[in-house]
Amino acid sequence: MGDFSIGDFVAAIGLAFVIEGLMFLAFPDRVRRMMAVVSASPANQMRIAGLISAIIGLFIVWLARA
Repeated sequence: MGDFSIGDFVAAIGLAFVIEGLMFLAFPDRVRRMMAVVSASPANQMRIAGLISAIIGLFIVWLARA
């Protein structure tokens, strides 16, 4: 898979902030409504969504670095 540096990690975190910021910039009302839906969701549902999201993200990183 190659070498992994802390710079790669920092770049990934920065990219996540850019994407999130663009969502707030482009769709502020939709983001607000989605936050209300998420805050009303049960904890187990949030954990499952987080696990699925992490697995998908890991798979995307694996594909990009392979």
